[in-house]
Amino acid sequence: MALPILETQSFDLTLPSADVKVKFRPFLVKEEKVLLQALESEDQKQVVNALKEIVSACTFGTLSVDDLPTFDLEYIFLNIRAKSVGEVAKLKILCPDDKKTYADVEVDLTKIEVQVDDSHTNNIVVDKDKKIGIIMKYPTLGSVDPSTDFTKEQTNKIFHLIANSIYQIYEGDKIYNTTDYTKEELNKFIESLSTTAFSDIQNFYTTMPKLIHDIEVENPKTKVKSNVTLQGLTDFFG
Repeated sequence: MALPILETQSFDLTLPSADVKVKFRPFLVKEEKVLLQALESEDQKQVVNALKEIVSACTFGTLSVDDLPTFDLEYIFLNIRAKSVGEVAKLKILCPDDKKTYADVEVDLTKIEVQVDDSHTNNIVVDKDKKIGIIMKYPTLGSVDPSTDFTKEQTNKIFHLIANSIYQIYEGDKIYNTTDYTKEELNKFIESLSTTAFSDIQNFYTTMPKLIHDIEVENPKTKVKSNVTLQGLTDFFG
């Protein structure tokens, strides 16, 4: 006699980057095991692979996880986590007033949203006179190898990220698709930019949508209350 098959409830969410609805389910024990093993390994590449594997499985294989903006992927996973192990996450937050005491706080994961800066744009004009500009695409977990060590090469890291994030370059009505050019050609283009244009590109990353949430934390020792900003998926893991 075959064992009974358990049915899993499904839910809907809307991707922050587009008005597209996605159906998802909670992760199962086997998938939680994959995540826990990855976290225990403290290997960033394993964590990233586990995250992508879970999101792909729990959205029924309907999404190309390597092409999703990081904030979309984080938002989906946070919703999966909320429906899997509880909508309230219990976190230990370092108190800003003394920077040594941790406070226990609870965060309702259903209240976490992706926030967009009012000044954000992915259309960056780099030469107004010649009408030259860049259309940026959002970084994905697949656009940068998580095993790469950039700690000693910050400049290379920035150039690598920008080269992978340029979707199109235009000059008036003429469009240049970056897929038609080598990384060396893109780097030469980036190096030719003015410092102002390069700063505008960096601002694209600074202001791009983020998984972010503000909470009030009270230091259990000093009783001082402080505002703390949680940002990025790791801040909500607990």
